[in-house]
Amino acid sequence: MILYLKLAWRNIWRHRRRTIIIMLAMGLSLGMMMFYDGLIDGFNNAIAGNAVRVLGGNVQVHAEGYREKVDSNPLLPLADDSAIVRAALSQPDVIAAARRIQTGGLVSNREGAYPMTIIGIDPVAEAPVSLIAEHVVDGRYVETTDQDSILVGKGLADALALKVGDRVNMVGSDIHKQNRQRTMTVIGIYDIGIPSMEKATSYISLGEAQELFGLRAQSTEVQITLKRVGTESIVVNALTPLLPGYEVESWANNYPELSNAVGRKNIVMDIFSIIIVMIAGIGILNLLLMAIYERTREIGLLGAMGLKPRQIAVTFILEGALIGFMGVIAGIAMGLAVNLSLMQVGMDYSQYAGITDYMALISGKVYPTLGVGKLPMRAIIIFVIAALAALIPAIIASKREPSEALHHV
Repeated sequence: MILYLKLAWRNIWRHRRRTIIIMLAMGLSLGMMMFYDGLIDGFNNAIAGNAVRVLGGNVQVHAEGYREKVDSNPLLPLADDSAIVRAALSQPDVIAAARRIQTGGLVSNREGAYPMTIIGIDPVAEAPVSLIAEHVVDGRYVETTDQDSILVGKGLADALALKVGDRVNMVGSDIHKQNRQRTMTVIGIYDIGIPSMEKATSYISLGEAQELFGLRAQSTEVQITLKRVGTESIVVNALTPLLPGYEVESWANNYPELSNAVGRKNIVMDIFSIIIVMIAGIGILNLLLMAIYERTREIGLLGAMGLKPRQIAVTFILEGALIGFMGVIAGIAMGLAVNLSLMQVGMDYSQYAGITDYMALISGKVYPTLGVGKLPMRAIIIFVIAALAALIPAIIASKREPSEALHHV
């Protein structure tokens, strides 16, 4: 095999310029895929990372039976929410754990009425990690001691012509599924750039929610915020045995539409990457086909010296594989160079924030990752396609009769 590798290595450098062009084409394909993978990871981290800060954390803990009744927004109190918070904070990937109460309701004034998700929050625990707290554009965020006070979204404020200090009627369902009504003062307005969400979610203090909905010193949910998106399964697996009798789930289970959107982008890129590499593989096919006709007499000489057709074919396949291998090395170098640069400066996508609701969650710049998550798979694909591209020329070369090839002009 060493002899075949030496022959293949010598042969691919006979036409140095063509080899370098094909190698760079393969490398550029891999480099582009690494760049796109890094960019998609950056988008996912920016969008999903901010989305979970709005929607309720990377991981959520509910009482047993919550998932079966989730469509009715049930108020199922946690038996010991303080123990859940302590267990969550003991995990190295967790940066915050906050108690919550969430129920359905209605907010209205003389301008109209809107169905609403009303969330009672612990502002001390949530404020440091809350995207809502960072985007209060008028008034202030919720405080622990607030009574008869509500934080509303800009979408709702625009729809009901609200400003800070105005009074609204809030109706919510308590633990016994009875409506509880209270007149609330608007203490603040938040703006995250998603009017549909701003119209549908309002916040009050946890103490206010406990009193109003009949949950004395209790909560119905613990939201857990992690250092980064993608480590949810680790935390879920660690907490599940520590919290028997509770449902521990990641945001991907609670908000499948966001998870599916991320997954679809990845599938499209996987298909696109294979097409790109196949196009580059055509270059290898062309290069080796030309080599066969230029080296016909040499192929005949190798056959006359005793090399079997199978051995001649192996030599050509190794040539394609070596070009693919060097293309992989070049591609990794290109991809890392580009992604390392962009990781420092970022890419500004704030001007596209209004394209979709989820794009609004991008706050300023997107910082790509190294894009190495799928590198082994992509490198193997390039290597295999390069070897397969050499298969047809290898078969043609192996079938050349030595006597005819030696007399080729």
